Amino acid sequence: MPTGLPAATGDVLSAASYNSLVSYSINTQSGATYTLASTDQYQVLVIGSNASTKTISIPTDATYAFPNGTAITILNSGSGLMTINAVTSGTTTVTSAGAVSAAPTVAQYKAAVAIKTATNAWTVVGAIA
Repeated sequence: MPTGLPAATGDVLSAASYNSLVSYSINTQSGATYTLASTDQYQVLVIGSNASTKTISIPTDATYAFPNGTAITILNSGSGLMTINAVTSGTTTVTSAGAVSAAPTVAQYKAAVAIKTATNAWTVVGAIA
């Protein structure tokens, strides 16, 4: 996570903190599955690098309540398709304009952003199939 984020009332913005606002921290995941964590917010690029199909899962608010408006950027650098879905589909809703609204897929060298719009509700936008 970039230094200084998230900020709290009374924090002083240093040059290092300010300069980190224009870059992403990288979280490369080489496995077939990965569940988003609290450390994936605030300018983190989650990269799926597995050559096979892979799944990025969004946890329920009971596991970690990302603030509404959180946007998590996901890039598929592996050759297999990446699916973005909910850990618990009956609790967390993932929607998109993809072919399968509840489980959008991202092809190699494509990116998407998962945006939390309400409690246990996420919309995925970007280069989805």
